This record gives sequence, structure tokens and C-alpha cells, in this order.
Amino acid sequence: MYATRVTQRVQAPPAAVYRALVAPDAVAAWRVPDGMTAQVHALEAREGGAFRVSLTYDAPDGSGKSGGRTDTYRGRFVRLVPDALVVEEIEFESADDAFRGVMTMTTRLTEAEGATDVTIEHEGIPDDIPRADNELGTRMALGKLARLVEGTGPGTV
Repeated sequence: MYATRVTQRVQAPPAAVYRALVAPDAVAAWRVPDGMTAQVHALEAREGGAFRVSLTYDAPDGSGKSGGRTDTYRGRFVRLVPDALVVEEIEFESADDAFRGVMTMTTRLTEAEGATDVTIEHEGIPDDIPRADNELGTRMALGKLARLVEGTGPGTV
């Protein structure tokens, strides 16, 4: 298992970014790499609250960790500090042991020169998930988050 950390500056206040981290419609819009679509099945934005999300490849030949073209993960919010921190435990729904195991995703928001630095750290990523794929997917998602909260993408928050 390994960890990754990716940071992006977002031209929006921490409160706007935080809302996009815990609102189901916003999560569906940004928390997905390019070439995939997201469906939020459940999301209880409270400490201990559960969530379940599916990411589906747009291409018919995409291969998902949960079967078919889909990666489905479930988890719970471990810690929520409004406008500052979201800590989640996440696990893929997969019959393949190589993709199973609880991962921790910590999102930190730091005010920076009228903007917000958003840092996502994944810990406990299974070795069979390529590091480059995790980092690229996180960068893509953070780009979508920036466009969403900056008002330059679909479904602004």
C-alpha cells in the first residue's frame, strides 16, 4: 500500500470549496476523472455519515474495479471541520482482493491569498492501483472542483 498527495489552488473561498466537498450534486460533478461519469447513491454529510458513489467509464471498453465499466466505492466521513477539513474512509466494492481494503482520503483547505489551496491525500491505496493513475485522476478531479466553485464550469456551487 502507498500514499499520494495532490494540491491545487482554487480561486474561491474555503466555504465555497467545503460546500462542494459535502454536497451530493457537487460531488457527482467534480469527483470523477475525465472519461468517467459519477453517480452519488448516498451521502450523509456528518461525522459517521455514510456515502456510496459509482464512477463509470464512458468508453465501452473501460474495465471497472467493481465489474463491467464501473468503480463503486463506499465509506464514511470520519471527521468534518467546516471550511477546513474532510476525512473519509473509502473502500472499493470489488471481488478482487487486489482492490480491496480501507483507504483514508484527507482533504485540507487552506486559505491562500484570497483563494484556497486544496490538498487531497490518499493513504492505504492498494499496490495494484497504479500510483500515476491515482495522481492523474486526483488532478483531473481537482481541476473540475476548481471550475465548479470558481463558476467557470457546469453546475456552479
